[in-house]
Amino acid sequence: MVQNRRRFLEGASAVGLAGIAGCVGGFGDEGDAAYQVGMVYATGGTGDDSFNDMAQQGARDARDEFDLSFDETEPDNEGQFEGAQRDFAESGDYDLINCIGYAQAGALSENAPDYPDQNFIIVDEVVEEDNVRSYTFGEPEGSFQVGHLAGLLTDREFAAGAGETNPDASTVGFVGGTETPLIQSFEAGFRAGVEYANDDAEVVSSYVGDFNDTGQGQSTARSMYQNNDADIVFHAAGRTGIGVFQAAQDEGRFALGVDDDQSLSNESFADVILASMVKRVDSAVYNAIESVVNGNFEGGESETLGLEEDGVGAVYGDQLGDEIPQEIKDQLEESRQAIIDGEISVPSEL
Repeated sequence: MVQNRRRFLEGASAVGLAGIAGCVGGFGDEGDAAYQVGMVYATGGTGDDSFNDMAQQGARDARDEFDLSFDETEPDNEGQFEGAQRDFAESGDYDLINCIGYAQAGALSENAPDYPDQNFIIVDEVVEEDNVRSYTFGEPEGSFQVGHLAGLLTDREFAAGAGETNPDASTVGFVGGTETPLIQSFEAGFRAGVEYANDDAEVVSSYVGDFNDTGQGQSTARSMYQNNDADIVFHAAGRTGIGVFQAAQDEGRFALGVDDDQSLSNESFADVILASMVKRVDSAVYNAIESVVNGNFEGGESETLGLEEDGVGAVYGDQLGDEIPQEIKDQLEESRQAIIDGEISVPSEL
């Protein structure tokens, strides 16, 4: 075990993963745990208060429940995914390797057949290999819900916390990380929800091209608030989205978070975060680990977690949720159930 672990660390340093050496002690006692798990995060790494942190939380929850330790790596760019996955697999020490993010699909498609006895999962994409379980989410459904909320609020006079709407300009915004089909599906659902609530509302959107540029997120959202009179901006942009919250605070407007309840993970911006489109990446990671521990992991399968499975959903902000009128909350619950019942069809493409 020690020799294999040393080989992993040496290989990891070649792709910019040397920081893992400082993490091992915090996630389990090497050699003592019955199960070991590897985590390969999306670019941007942990500390994003959204996607990667939700994945990490799933591993932490599993560690608290089972005799488990986990190691993690944070590739700097997409070109490092193949090496990071392979380093974990080469060691032979890991009962499961979790590949977090759609951008890892190409590397995993190459690596998985070379390690047929190694269990993998991928989040946000489907890789059709017998030793890979794929988890995708109903992002458009959850985004529809926060779009519905934004559409209902933008044409009314509403003030709470540090924000207020301009009822004379029914405009909301969307800030994406990279302009990819997955992130565009957030926008598609959001636009559909806004339109469902308010045919007259305008949606402005922009893609920053980065999930880790808070400054660009701030300037992009500020332009929407100042130049387009946007009341509310929804982001699907990782750490870039923290800049959206900064702009909302600066301009006295509102924002919508993503992936986790960002009014809790970013408390300093809770006074402008109306709600978050929660995406339960933590549940996918936890469930996969649990299946390995229970001996019933099934590769070659894919699972989609939508509104009905509580894989996505709108969670009202910790500070502002109580200020949102009950009749609006009732309308969101009605649209949620209508989506589950198939009465509302939510688009996944623009």
